[in-house]
Amino acid sequence: MKVIQLGCGITGLVCAEHLAKNEKVSELVLADSKTNAAAGLMTRLKNDKLSVTKVDATDEKSLRRLMKDADIVISSLSWVLNRKVIDTAISTGTNYVDFSLTLDWDEIEKPKKAYREADITILTCAGEDPGISDVFARYSADQLDHVDQIRIMDGDNGTAEGYDFFSFWSPSDLMDEVSTPAGIFKNGKMIRVAPLSERGIYEFPPPIGPLTVYNTDHEETYLMSKLIRGVKNVDFRIAIDDNFANIARALRQVGMHRRDQIDVKGEKVVPLDVLAALMPRPVDFVGKVKGDSGIVVETTGSLNGKKKMIKMWVTMSHEKAYELCRSNAIGYLVGIGGAIATDMIIANEISQKGLIFPEQIPAKRFLDRMREKGLEFHERIYDI
Repeated sequence: MKVIQLGCGITGLVCAEHLAKNEKVSELVLADSKTNAAAGLMTRLKNDKLSVTKVDATDEKSLRRLMKDADIVISSLSWVLNRKVIDTAISTGTNYVDFSLTLDWDEIEKPKKAYREADITILTCAGEDPGISDVFARYSADQLDHVDQIRIMDGDNGTAEGYDFFSFWSPSDLMDEVSTPAGIFKNGKMIRVAPLSERGIYEFPPPIGPLTVYNTDHEETYLMSKLIRGVKNVDFRIAIDDNFANIARALRQVGMHRRDQIDVKGEKVVPLDVLAALMPRPVDFVGKVKGDSGIVVETTGSLNGKKKMIKMWVTMSHEKAYELCRSNAIGYLVGIGGAIATDMIIANEISQKGLIFPEQIPAKRFLDRMREKGLEFHERIYDI
């Protein structure tokens, strides 16, 4: 099969490195507007099935040429670009995987007709969170008779030598996340709270430990509330240092989160693009990151008339991620989630056509493949 990795940043390269080991992948194209990192991977792996090509993902004709004879395209681009890639994939008959939601929230229940009726698999949100987190929730929910609540906690205690203000993933996506009112599914209804307004402390499993967490707008809140039957409360929180939160608020207040063009001395610029350009790219400081990252999913409900809470989690050190794939832990977990999902499509373990989400794929098989790739997760069941 011919596979295209579109977007060769910190997550895409991890995904590509895992897919290069799949015997059914005969050709793996690493495509990006900046090809240095992709070329570095090809040199390191010395694998004849890999090739590197430069592509402008905003140009539909370029995308069409890239994808016209491919079996699968994995997009690790910013979510704002993915809709164009999906439209092109439908027109070229190319199966599609990405790591973040492309649709607007109000389109989840009734997705665009072309996506719903497409004769290809369109699997979105197949990274870490969303992705692995959704599979944890699906697997846990399937063990219970009834689900009341799901909590997702994303924690990272990592530091990067020489950097004070940085992101472990796309800087523009991070600023978008912390600048948007956060959705919380509460008592069966979706409510929104101001960006970075809901703060708490969560005790993450060792070796991460207690961290400050904030509600941010995230895919899981919307997907789980619609795709896991009976759940009344879904809450997503991510660990954000208070200093970072204060800086993010200030940047939002001056408009640096905006995606529309403004005039600066006769030049048209997008504030968020300027901010992202000023921040280091995650691929630029891999190997300098120390600490641990992970996600926890707590699913509460009932089984045989008794209240239960199923807790599932996975952690990884940034040092281990660098040793394995020259990545950081977040990039590794996102990339391996996408690689597992793609492996499952290649093996026909995911065969549905049209738009699908991680809650709709075989959860146990996904978890088995995690272990096959050496990624251990943990599960505990508690009486409440």
